[in-house]
Amino acid sequence: MLEGIARNSMTKQETKSLRKDGYLIANIYGKGLENVNAAFKKNEFIKFLRNKTTIAFDVNVDGNTIKVVVQEYQKCPITSDLLHVDLMIAQPGVRTTYRVPVTVEGTPKGLKNKGLFIFHKKRVPVKCTIENLPESFHLQIADLDTGDNVLVRDLELPEGVSCYLDPRVPIVGVIKAK
Repeated sequence: MLEGIARNSMTKQETKSLRKDGYLIANIYGKGLENVNAAFKKNEFIKFLRNKTTIAFDVNVDGNTIKVVVQEYQKCPITSDLLHVDLMIAQPGVRTTYRVPVTVEGTPKGLKNKGLFIFHKKRVPVKCTIENLPESFHLQIADLDTGDNVLVRDLELPEGVSCYLDPRVPIVGVIKAK
């Protein structure tokens, strides 16, 4: 479980001093709930996110355990350092938007025909409750030839899960190399 501290002061000086001490500034929010301003050790946060196996995970902020999902993060445009993260509370029974990762298996046959494999969407936005949330969309790509794509309409969405992207949007594909 990821351990964090609650931030009492929201001043610019306090935020700068926390960042200097190696903390990542976080905002935890949920529908109808009060926002929690928190800070996590940056290295521990990154290490935890790389090793997590589910979309939703638990954090402990000043003794309160909260199940959250990473909604958005901000990086420094120059150094690519992580500056800020928005964590949304995963409330049971509340339909909200989640970004589900896409995983692939196999080697496309179009690579032998001088094609390039491209990820158009690494994450697909879906609207559902936390109980119906799929861990990932797993795609078989061995049959993709040059010019072929897997579209949003080709995804098998579980019951209670809807994707609001246009059904013609490609997720992965093989393009012809020049």
